[in-house]
Amino acid sequence: MDKEVMFEKNTMIVSETNTNGLILYANEDFCEISGYTKEELIGKPHNILRHPDMPRAAFKDLWEHIKSDRVWNGTVKNRTRNGDYYWVNATIYSVTKKNGEKRFLSVRIKPTKYEVKEAVKLYETIN
Repeated sequence: MDKEVMFEKNTMIVSETNTNGLILYANEDFCEISGYTKEELIGKPHNILRHPDMPRAAFKDLWEHIKSDRVWNGTVKNRTRNGDYYWVNATIYSVTKKNGEKRFLSVRIKPTKYEVKEAVKLYETIN
């Protein structure tokens, strides 16, 4: 447990949540890397992936951005179903459906080693 899960550079992890952070959609890459099935993810809060190393301030900033219709981008350490972890470069933004319902879309890709190194330094100072 607590080993890094690596994935290919061309992998794209995609999810969609409602405004309360409940997962409405998860693509296959998301399931494969996180270790959860779609059935285990849909309807659950996205923060089930939150790794304890991640500072609360990062998610406070994320929510402030997306709730005010601004794009948030950052390097995030997530926890898998079995307690391992994986790093992502996340871009999250709000979308409005034709019926006026707001959702949040998250697209995550493999970060560079430099991005991870910088995130580790930043999160250590915040924590």
